Amino acid sequence: MRTQRQVVDYSLQRRALLRDVRNGKVSPLEVCDASPYLKNAATFHGEPTDERCPICRRENLTLVHYVYGDELKQSAGQAHKAAELPVLAMTLRECQVFVVEVCRSCSWNHLIERYVLGRDALGEDESPIQWKTGSVSQVGEGRR
Repeated sequence: MRTQRQVVDYSLQRRALLRDVRNGKVSPLEVCDASPYLKNAATFHGEPTDERCPICRRENLTLVHYVYGDELKQSAGQAHKAAELPVLAMTLRECQVFVVEVCRSCSWNHLIERYVLGRDALGEDESPIQWKTGSVSQVGEGRR
């Protein structure tokens, strides 16, 4: 997505946590604590992946995208499908997206990444709506 910026990747943190689970330093019960709301969001708004759950290995993980921003008002913090994000990026000046992976079987969940979306990343010549005024010859002349 073109307007995605300020990406924070949590894969190293995830890898360290999974290493601690495998070594017995952290109990699987401590990391498999997804709330019922998160599991419902994964069911109704999540995007399935091809990656198996690293804890139970029974089911593929699901990605849930949570969107926060001042312009969203009461709908801030709601889960959205990945297909809805480009529309939000063009409609909102700025919003934060948090991507969480969830296993609906064992309740494993982990924040995968966080990034900012929105029109503020577009330059003046890249505005989402290009208004054309005048005839074709006038538009062509303006570019010289």
